[in-house]
Amino acid sequence: MGIRQQTIDDYGAFVDKFKPKKTTDDCYTPPAVYETIKDWACREFGIDPSKVVRPFYPGCDYERFDYSGGAVVVDNPPFSILSKICTFYRTEQIPFFLFAPYLTIFSSTSRNGAHMIVTNSTIEYANGAQVNTSFVTSFGDDLIRTAPDLANAIDETVKRVRKEQRRHPLKYSYPRELLTVSRLGKISKQVEFRVKASDVAFTRALDSQKAVKKAIYGGGYLLSEAKAAELKAAELKAAELKAAELKAAELKAAEDVTVWPLSDSENRIIENLA
Repeated sequence: MGIRQQTIDDYGAFVDKFKPKKTTDDCYTPPAVYETIKDWACREFGIDPSKVVRPFYPGCDYERFDYSGGAVVVDNPPFSILSKICTFYRTEQIPFFLFAPYLTIFSSTSRNGAHMIVTNSTIEYANGAQVNTSFVTSFGDDLIRTAPDLANAIDETVKRVRKEQRRHPLKYSYPRELLTVSRLGKISKQVEFRVKASDVAFTRALDSQKAVKKAIYGGGYLLSEAKAAELKAAELKAAELKAAELKAAELKAAEDVTVWPLSDSENRIIENLA
């Protein structure tokens, strides 16, 4: 590596240290996703939408925020202090419906009386961070519950937002007599497939594509009927092998599971539960 390149790399690493990191405390919720969640909470718990407030934004102190007039908090708070936030709202008797970390939702709220709604919703926030999210609230009678209608509504909204934000390349369907590198790539780890020069003819675009000024990305080869049938059989065999590999991986994962048993004292606790 030359001195100039080393200097460039060192400078790049130096600059990267000062770039803001994507953390859950810096996640700005896409408006459409937030509205989906707010609408569900309002319908489910009879919340007046005009009373909803969002105290978690840069520069705002949630403890000094004005909650007068029957305000209800529906917001995405910093996950790192979620337990403290829930305790504050419970103590001050301020109703809330808050985003929460999926995997640690039990430990984050177990001591402050908040109710938990587990949805395991993967939300892609405005900063690009993808966070598995659930919710904690002061509403309802259940300590812990699921909400399939909320989870599915979030998933649909996230998909719609992602589709609107990102331009996806067009997908093409080619005849089986056309060999592309991607077709071989899909079977390359399962099946051996060979082609002789006499079996193929190179082309950059099908005649039907040329009429609309389209082409085959990377080019392709027209296959003889016999080779096309052979390739199709290879694809079917590869699919079967992939399925078998997946099944074997699932069985292996099941064998690697550590089972934690209940103790005698824990069994006695369970027996005394209603």
